[in-house]
Amino acid sequence: MHSTKPPRAIVATNIPQIRPTEIVPAANESRIVQDAATIDAAVPRARVPGQWAAILSKIEHSFQPIVSIQSGISFGVEALIGNCRDVGFDSAEDLLEAAHLDGVLIDFEVGLCERAIEKFVRIPDHGNQKLFLNMDSRALAAGPTSARLHYIARRFGLSTNSVVVEISERHSLGTMGEVTTVQRALRRHGFSLAIDDFGIGFSGLQMLYAFDSDLIKIDRFFLNGVATDAKKRLFLSKIVSVARLLGTLVVAEGIEAEADLLACLDLGVDLVQGYLIQRPAMALDAIVRLHPAVSELGLKWKRRKDSDEWIIREQIDQIEPVKIDTGLLKLFEMFRTNKTTTFFPVVDTMRVPVGIVREQDLKDYTYAHYGRSLIENRSLGRRLHQFVVKCPIADINSDAEKILQNFAAEKASEGIMIVEDMKYIGFLSADALLRVLNDKKIAAARDQSPLTKLPGNGAIHDYVGRALVDYEHPYALCYLDFDYFKPFNDRYGFRVGDRAILMFSEMMQKTLTFSGAFIGHVGGDDFFFAVSGWDDFEGPIEIIRKLIDTFTQEAASLYDDDARRQGYIVATDRIGESRRFPLLSVSAAVVNLPIPRGRVTADELSRFIADLKSQAKKSDTRICSASLAGREPVGSDGETG
Repeated sequence: MHSTKPPRAIVATNIPQIRPTEIVPAANESRIVQDAATIDAAVPRARVPGQWAAILSKIEHSFQPIVSIQSGISFGVEALIGNCRDVGFDSAEDLLEAAHLDGVLIDFEVGLCERAIEKFVRIPDHGNQKLFLNMDSRALAAGPTSARLHYIARRFGLSTNSVVVEISERHSLGTMGEVTTVQRALRRHGFSLAIDDFGIGFSGLQMLYAFDSDLIKIDRFFLNGVATDAKKRLFLSKIVSVARLLGTLVVAEGIEAEADLLACLDLGVDLVQGYLIQRPAMALDAIVRLHPAVSELGLKWKRRKDSDEWIIREQIDQIEPVKIDTGLLKLFEMFRTNKTTTFFPVVDTMRVPVGIVREQDLKDYTYAHYGRSLIENRSLGRRLHQFVVKCPIADINSDAEKILQNFAAEKASEGIMIVEDMKYIGFLSADALLRVLNDKKIAAARDQSPLTKLPGNGAIHDYVGRALVDYEHPYALCYLDFDYFKPFNDRYGFRVGDRAILMFSEMMQKTLTFSGAFIGHVGGDDFFFAVSGWDDFEGPIEIIRKLIDTFTQEAASLYDDDARRQGYIVATDRIGESRRFPLLSVSAAVVNLPIPRGRVTADELSRFIADLKSQAKKSDTRICSASLAGREPVGSDGETG
């Protein structure tokens, strides 16, 4: 509810109109005025009547950063009304609803945008960031609002390519045809588009289907607690997958917890916004380019993640993109001089991917008798953006298998646009993607156990190395070793010995299927198991105990009847003496790397595990566990305390 009674029944008699002599309608859209000197004459500053003009003059915007989830570099800022209560309203929604009821919403929205742009261009580094403007869909659906925003941006020397218009699902844009008209108008004037509050609004997936957006902003409801809510994780993962196919970036709104940000990293979110990064700020000097808290989390996430980055970097094609404001005549010339090129990637002024432009889509103009004249005729308003088609995108840190899924789902695609920090860095064609997958398989095969097909020593060492430098998560590391395997192998032969190893390998893979689990085969009868993120160290120990008990029971089937009845076999020991050996079992050394913990080297961990293994062999339970706290405390930022 409003804290004070809003102005009502104001007749908007002086709303500025676009002069028909200055702007020629084309396909229900307003054409761009080419002469910058006519901007103010064509579209004067927004004027709202009576008390609404006084309210507008008092509005002060705050800015909240939207940053790369991996690097912490600011991608842009969202303009928010920072003083609603000062002008008599509890929220921006209440303010705009009152303007709508009084019939001044369109002009009031345009005025708000003008004030936001005027303040944004005073940010010293604004040329390297995008401005996100919230627009009430009711204002966009009525009148040439996009043209007016275009002129305002030009008045302040701001490229419309640097402006992202956020359209919320909270109000309907109308029919599919009306949605398309709004979208075309915004595109025609060079704006980037974002769907705001995705997931809770009026039209849901219909808007995602119909609206050719550059970004999707997931509503905070689906992100609050996503680290522990399986349903929210499933929802977010599916939206990210769809966005990848559409060539659309995903923004996670309302991030307040580190665990939720790390979950977003795991699920492939591109950008984050929320109190964890920075609260909305009125002061311009509070708008910074780098947010160290996010960048540090991103680095730690990369350390503990298996990445295909180096393989992808070797295979991407360095196809130089064209900018979205490139003229069509220049584009024709580029295709003419690059005769083997059938398409070009298209990026905006910040090298953010927009899509691709295909030579075949320009053929109507290329081969038409008056094709060049049609392109040169500015009154027709032909622009590059009208020929751009969306293309799947993938971050350089993505798994090769996920990239393949995106490519396979988009059969008509020429390939994948590869980005780093949302900036285009190259193109991955179908052939290059196959080479990436092949190189990955070869690298994995070199390290893979030939018998069990589990990751081998190289992968295990990499995992342990990442765990030792990840001070944000607890780990349980477990080394498992068969008991009495040599006499069993000598008695029954290598084929039966291999059956025992495969039996245990299959049990591990069936039992240890939960999130955060890693299984490896050190070699012979030695195995490795690890799990991250479990605060309860007793949980992994209990799982290992059940695994050992199950294997001990099942392994008895590999012996003959006499051995099973007696519970032992007679065989020669390592010094050549004959003695009794119990049936197969497994010993486990389990190491807890707690939070907080100190620094631990790989050599220290190796010696610690060797001691635990020796004790486990002598234990009745066959398990020996201990916590390795390290030499000196380490804070949450990884620095020594």
